[in-house]
Order: sequence, then structure tokens, then C-alpha cells
Amino acid sequence: MPSEIEEVVKEVSFHIPGNKLGIHCHNDTENAVANTLAAVRSGVRQVQGTFNGLGERCGNANLTSIIPTLILKMGLETSVSKKKLKDLTKISKFINERLLRKNNPSFPYVGESAFAHKGGLHASGIQKHSKTYEHIEPEIVGNKRNIIVSDQSGKSSLSIKLKELGFKVNNKKLDFLIKKLKKKEFEGYSYDGAEASFELFIMRELTNIPDYFKLKSYQVINEFKDLKDNLEANNTAKANVVVKVKKEYFSNSVGNGPVNALDNALRSVLIKSYPILKKVNLIDYKVRILTPDEGTKAITRVIIESSDENKKNWSTVGVSSNVINASYIALKESITYKLIKSKIKSAFE
Repeated sequence: MPSEIEEVVKEVSFHIPGNKLGIHCHNDTENAVANTLAAVRSGVRQVQGTFNGLGERCGNANLTSIIPTLILKMGLETSVSKKKLKDLTKISKFINERLLRKNNPSFPYVGESAFAHKGGLHASGIQKHSKTYEHIEPEIVGNKRNIIVSDQSGKSSLSIKLKELGFKVNNKKLDFLIKKLKKKEFEGYSYDGAEASFELFIMRELTNIPDYFKLKSYQVINEFKDLKDNLEANNTAKANVVVKVKKEYFSNSVGNGPVNALDNALRSVLIKSYPILKKVNLIDYKVRILTPDEGTKAITRVIIESSDENKKNWSTVGVSSNVINASYIALKESITYKLIKSKIKSAFE
């Protein structure tokens, strides 16, 4: 425990100077960072740890928490200068990307939620004085403030978000958007983890979004054949789509599951008109049951996370009583968002 670490280090310091002592902590009791800081407070001058807390068992002391705390909270000089802290978030994400690990949104300093504000009161406080809810400026460690719009949001949250997106509206329009947003939330839509869909929602209400394609029909078939009890090898998903991009196209494809097959069939048509979609990948897929009492007839919410050639990630949401339809809605949102952000001209224009 931190108090024991302090006692041990103080005792050892009577015999060995602190500048000759190092501390190496593991996170088995969620105290690796606290123990490291306690040791430094008692005289230790070499700190060992790993970025993102990587390591055996529960991991090592997390340097992405220790480094900024030593500099910003304890006022100590380290081999990392205060200027270099602006690279902290980028390095943390880079390491996770190389190791094919997902970023932990709850990490202090560098996590996506570290400077996220959801409730209307929080957003209002941040707007008036950022120190009411933030212990440092996010930019110091290369992170950014994130105002999350949800059913808890008030005018402050929404107005800040609109400003971020480049929109300015009067109070009457703001009230209308809040009412419309709460209606969408009641239907099952949640924009907490689907920022791209929220941006599209606002754009549809305040501007005109081009139609990049029109889906006329789709059919998804999941085929299983019992051959020597080898379940994986004999389970095939197939999708057929009829899509209009200037003219109608028919496409069919197979995939690793029905959603992947539908995605492949759509792309095989759309890439001809919008080649940039070749560089878009689906990297995460989440399904949540919204009405569990209804069993297999339940309303489902699907959130899809996509990534592009610049390693930029965005999430979109779809809701339906049919999980494939909910998936298609989220897929369409993802494709539309990428094309709008890339300033691609619609084939219908």
C-alpha cells in the first residue's frame, strides 16, 4: 500500500541516497501509480513503468499517468520536458495501434473520457470556467475536450457542440433541436458513442445532406450445412443488394457473417463511384438489446466504428427491431459521413 511504500523508502534512504534508488511497481491492487508517487515523495529519483501500464498480471505502473502527474501536480523536473507532454496522448494511441489494442477511454490524461462532459450542468460550468470540471487544460497532454450530447443534455451542451460543428442557432431553433434529439433518444438512438451520427443528425436538421446512393432492396441469407460437425467451415453468409448510383446496380457477396456480407455487397457497387471507400474499414461492431422482455423480437441498437487511411475513427448508430436493418442504417451513416468529410461530390449531382 502507498503508506507502506513511504515507510520502506524512508528507511532505505537512511542507508542509500534517494538519487541511487528506483521504484518498480505492479498494479495488482490498482495502486501502481499511487505507490510510485509515494516512493518519489519519500526520495526515490528513478521511476520505472510502461506506457499504458502494459505488463504481466494486472500490468506495470502507467507512465501516461505518472509523467504528467510528476510534472504538473508535483512540480518536479523529469527527463521529459513539460513541452513534450503535448505528445503524450498521441504516443499512447500509437502504441495501442501497433499492438492492435483498443484505447482505454477511462485512462487519466490520455483517455477519450478524461475530458468528456455529458450532463447539462457540467457543460454549462465548462463554458463559464473550464477549471470547474477539468483539473488541467486537455491540450497540455495532447488531448481534447469532448462534449457528449445525450438525453441528459441541456442547452449548454448542445450549444457548445453546435459551435464546435460551426453552427450558430437562436434559442427557438435550439429548443426545437433538443426536442427532436430527445425524441430520437426515446426511439432508442444514443449518440453517446456515435458522434458521427450525431453530426449527421444536426446537418440534416440545419443543412442539406446529399444522397450518395439509394438502396432499392437487400437480401441476406445465412446458410448452414451440417458436414462432419465442422460448424465454422460450413456456415456461409450471402448478401444481395440492388443499389442506385446514377443507375441501378445488382451485387452479391459473401462474408464472415450477415453484416460483413451486406457491407461487402454494398462496397462492391459504391467503390466504383466513390473509390475513397476502399480505404474505410469496419473495426468494431456492438449490439445492444433495448427491450429484453420481448426476446428475439426486441428492438436492437447497433453501433459501428469505422477507420480510414489517416487512422481517423468515427462511430455511427442504427436502431431497428431487425438487427440486420439496424446494421444497415449504421453502415449507411458511416459511408455517408466519410464521403461528406472527404468533400466528395454526390453521383446524383
